[in-house]
Amino acid sequence: MALEYWFSTVHIQYNCKKYYSMTLSNKQKQHLKGLAHSLKPVVQLGANGLTEGVLAEIEGALSHHELIKVKVPTEDREEKSLIMDAIIRETKAEKLQSIGHTLVLFRQSDEKKIELPRK
Repeated sequence: MALEYWFSTVHIQYNCKKYYSMTLSNKQKQHLKGLAHSLKPVVQLGANGLTEGVLAEIEGALSHHELIKVKVPTEDREEKSLIMDAIIRETKAEKLQSIGHTLVLFRQSDEKKIELPRK
């Protein structure tokens, strides 16, 4: 499938920042889901699908907001799953949930704008 090949060839340059993989407790995930409930999607994929420009926009939104929603409007479940997995892998963000076409992501920045409850 051409889509799988495209995802394996996507490479994004990060501004030499280190992103630490963090594991969130269920309590922290529930807290973040509650905060995300009222949010509108910040990034919506268009007809071209997942491009380097879209990934750069998601990176910028995560750096600025830490907690975002991304809308992936595609009818094919397998394609939607591949796109969401690629977004998570490339941005090194934590997936909180995906409901329908909406993906909720969290990645803590150096400023720690969102205070998490203790584990």
